[in-house]
Amino acid sequence: MEEVCEGKDFSFPKQEERILSFWAEIKAFETQLNRTQSLPEYIFYDGPPFATGLPHYGHILAGTIKDIVTRYQSLTGHHVTRRFGWDCHGLPVENEIDRKLGIKRRDDVIKMGIDAYNEECRSIVTRYVEEWEKVITRTGRWIDFKNDYKTMDLNFMETVWWVFAQLFDKGLVYKGFKVMPYSTGCRTVLSNFEAGLNYKDVPDPEIMVAFPIIGDPHDAAFMAWTTTPWTLPSNLCLCVNANLDYVKVHNKYTGKVFVVAESRLSAIPIEKPKSKVANAPAGDTKVSNPKSKSGKTENLMDSYELLEKVKGSELVQKKYQPLFNYFIEFSDTAFRVVADNYVTDDSGTGIVHCAPAFGEDDYRVCIEHQIISKGENLIVAVDDDGCFTEKITDFSGTYVKDADKYIIEAVKAKGRLVKSGSFTHSYPFCWRSDTPLIYRAVPSWFVKVEELKAKLLENNSQTYWVPDYVKEKRFHNWLENARDWAISRSRFWGTPLPVWISEDGEEIVVMDSVAKLEKLSGAKVLDLHRHNIDHITIPSSRGLKFGVLRRVDDVFDCWFESGSMPYAYIHYPFENVELFEKNFPGHFVAEGLDQTRGWFYTLMVLSTALFGKPSFRNLICNGLVLAEDGKKMSKKLKNYPSPMEVIDDYGADALRLYLINSPVVRAETLRFKKEGVYGVVKDVFLPWYNAYRFLVQNAKRLEVEGLEPFTPTELATLQNSSNVLDQWINSATQSLVHFVRQEMDAYRLYTVVPYLLKFLDNLTNIYVRFNRKRLKGRNGEIDCRTALSTLYNVLLTSCKVMSPFTPFFTEVLYQNMRKVCPGSEESVHYCSFPPEEGKRDEQIEQSVSRMMTIIDLARNIRERHNKPLKSPLREMIVVHPDADFLNDIAGKLREVCELMWKACTVVDFFLLV
Repeated sequence: MEEVCEGKDFSFPKQEERILSFWAEIKAFETQLNRTQSLPEYIFYDGPPFATGLPHYGHILAGTIKDIVTRYQSLTGHHVTRRFGWDCHGLPVENEIDRKLGIKRRDDVIKMGIDAYNEECRSIVTRYVEEWEKVITRTGRWIDFKNDYKTMDLNFMETVWWVFAQLFDKGLVYKGFKVMPYSTGCRTVLSNFEAGLNYKDVPDPEIMVAFPIIGDPHDAAFMAWTTTPWTLPSNLCLCVNANLDYVKVHNKYTGKVFVVAESRLSAIPIEKPKSKVANAPAGDTKVSNPKSKSGKTENLMDSYELLEKVKGSELVQKKYQPLFNYFIEFSDTAFRVVADNYVTDDSGTGIVHCAPAFGEDDYRVCIEHQIISKGENLIVAVDDDGCFTEKITDFSGTYVKDADKYIIEAVKAKGRLVKSGSFTHSYPFCWRSDTPLIYRAVPSWFVKVEELKAKLLENNSQTYWVPDYVKEKRFHNWLENARDWAISRSRFWGTPLPVWISEDGEEIVVMDSVAKLEKLSGAKVLDLHRHNIDHITIPSSRGLKFGVLRRVDDVFDCWFESGSMPYAYIHYPFENVELFEKNFPGHFVAEGLDQTRGWFYTLMVLSTALFGKPSFRNLICNGLVLAEDGKKMSKKLKNYPSPMEVIDDYGADALRLYLINSPVVRAETLRFKKEGVYGVVKDVFLPWYNAYRFLVQNAKRLEVEGLEPFTPTELATLQNSSNVLDQWINSATQSLVHFVRQEMDAYRLYTVVPYLLKFLDNLTNIYVRFNRKRLKGRNGEIDCRTALSTLYNVLLTSCKVMSPFTPFFTEVLYQNMRKVCPGSEESVHYCSFPPEEGKRDEQIEQSVSRMMTIIDLARNIRERHNKPLKSPLREMIVVHPDADFLNDIAGKLREVCELMWKACTVVDFFLLV
């Protein structure tokens, strides 16, 4: 073995750079893949990130988890293909191009040409690929970038078509008109799970509005509450709960008469004008209501008198005066009261105003009560930018959120505003544009997720998650409340829906392959993006007079593409049929907690719909890495060090262990501290290195003294050593092997580092410290070689065990240690995971643990009494209620007991039960 420098002169980052060059020289990753080619497959699915930005700690964390697991599986007898993937389509790319080109509206894209627009998108998709490869490689992750997959590749897109066609043939796809979360910033519909990715606490207006009842003898008005004033121009009905009690109350001072739910009386304002004028016009009151219901009710009785009390069912069909006349053509069926159980008395007035184009329940209720007809073109008076159309003449062109204040003023001017104010609540924002979402009726293609719900829950129960509570709570609850998935987007850069429709809508052809499109159209297809296929038509099977079929404009939601990844990245079913069918579901996936509503969800939905199975067997879910101040990491705030800065200072191995040895691997949050990475260097790598250095120094000493060069004794021989510390460290090493294998098989990465820490502490502070004389040859050459060989085997075994976690440092140690072991593997990463072949003596491990307990207690006593270790104590009394504990110390470990006395610098011990 070559000489090694002192720990203070050892640069972990520089050694890692040297190892990277070594791996490149021997083609380490490619060689490992080739060597394991004949072994059983372990299928790992790598979720595709967008390459429009640089990798951050979240990517490095997930990548480290993936690398540790796949390296371990390679060591334990599997062939693990690891292909990197790229998410190329969708809003992130389009948003960047829109900003670059100043595109504001859909018409701007049409004007410049979809072909030019899409090629602009294509040009930036791989902009940061080189930077990604550099950073990911520097972290020690072994992954194949040369054979990466891209969601924009023809083969990938063709499989996405096949997936859709399978769902269509199974009757799991439909085109509908549905109210969905809509991003005005990105001008597109979002799926329900996308809408849940970015909630913020924001203030919004809340108002109570009067809707005068036509023909009421008391000139009463229904009082409705809303937090979206901008939806009022589209109001078509009011909804009550048939089973709730409603009251008609008369204000003694103003003469106004309102109808509200009895249980919500406390919500209505108390009005006592200075001049008591009967029948005064309704006004705006901003008096805040007391929190106490009882106190408020008493005040109400002073102001109001009860005229009537009825069930909600008795209010059904009553007509009211519309607030605005924009939809007066619906008068025959609209502007009346309907009933539905979604109305509650938890808040508001127990009366809900319904605008079918802007509320999921509103739309359903209006269909069920025949206010509007299903299938007819619903008038959506808000355009793609979130601005009112010409239909709403008074507010045409105004952004809906900006229009709130103008609409409130208009309602007040009409004498219909009963109360106004504001409140703070949790509201969904677009996860890309960070603009508030609205709910808007859109035509879209849907997957019938609700029909699959029971099977989804069953499949979820068949998977193994770490941590388990994410599966049992968060993901289970998300599946339980899953709704049909809007999979189409009215966008440009994406995989086009493979749907061709006749002009009369009676004939639909769904393509499941490029070959089918070429056969039916006669066209040669080299690329599936919109600008290459939108012009392709298909003759009608009904004859020439029915014209041709044209493709629908929509493209797929990019989540549909990434959810198709297990099939599309190997071009199934067009290729790799046997590989897929023998190994599906895949063995392992890992991503962040947010993917419970993203990739994990779409993987589960599509595999359940296609095959009735989950797409994965094992899953690790990590939490969020925050800045040290607990805030989200922000380039603008500069509240975190760059990953490469940390790696350059302390090394990638230290960063890997820091991340793995934290709550973030249990799906909790981590406040990232650079000092924490240094702590790993100090507490793990320096002690580990010093134990290795001590071995090398004393092995080299043999040659200096003219003795035979050091060659390690076989483990089987070492197992028979009579030295109690040899017996103990050999057993402890086998326990390390057993523990790491057990925890890695259970995907519990977070338990390994604490165990390793304790092991290294014991190795350096017990074995090396108490064995210095033996290791330095003071007890003779034979005993010295036994001790050195024991230490060598312990370090070599720990290198093999920990190589998935710390690929660089273990390679550094291994490359020097293998020089005294002819015929050894060229890299530590070619070695098999150590078998559990040595003796495990739990009794001796327990005995040494007891000894260390006494030593630690003795040190604590010295510290409390300011007694330095140099000052020997005349005696120390050890008291313990368990006689076995004391007999262990006094009898079986007499040899160790002497070491213990020296460690505590005590002249004599007294052991008392």
